[in-house]
Amino acid sequence: QVQLVESGGDLVQAGGSLRLSCVASGSILRINTMGWYRQAPGKQRELVGTITSIGSTNYADSVKGRFTISRDNAKNTVYLQMNSLKPEDTALYYCNLKQAISDAWGRGTQVTVSS
Repeated sequence: QVQLVESGGDLVQAGGSLRLSCVASGSILRINTMGWYRQAPGKQRELVGTITSIGSTNYADSVKGRFTISRDNAKNTVYLQMNSLKPEDTALYYCNLKQAISDAWGRGTQVTVSS
């Protein structure tokens, strides 16, 4: 079983930056993909970006050039650096870890961007 705990969400003005963190614990395989998803009120959960255990990344078009995913495998931690934030980035941000034996989700951290 895998547990994920996100942190770093906050209220920020448009144009500002935030860094989210997600710490994973439990039965974690060497090969996995960690990622960030978000869900705004009244909308479906959507992909923000993912990073594999060897560092390959994938981003949603809406965040390319503004958001950066990184990870520290020694700490089982994934980060999401968010720059040039927009009001439409307001959402509950979830951490995800996919591996051969499990697909785990965190409880989310709230990001609110004011205009």
